[in-house]
Amino acid sequence: MKHIGALQSVVTADEFDREPTFAELDAINIELPVILADVDLIDAQIMTLDRTPSELDRQRIRRARRRLLTARRELANRTADGMPGVGA
Repeated sequence: MKHIGALQSVVTADEFDREPTFAELDAINIELPVILADVDLIDAQIMTLDRTPSELDRQRIRRARRRLLTARRELANRTADGMPGVGA
């Protein structure tokens, strides 16, 4: 009788071919305000690529930049206080 078995090693999920862990999801949730503020700034900058920015465009970019800086500061303060975060 001939034994039928796998000729190759067991197929397992690659490191890149898996769902995020709970710790990774928590890190994303902590960084989410920074990510969203960065997207808002990029959107405001993209709107002015094909034209000369108006005063309203410049205000929109300044507000988005301030929101991004505020979100980054809050994230830095949160991780510096010993709360779980990206760098901790």
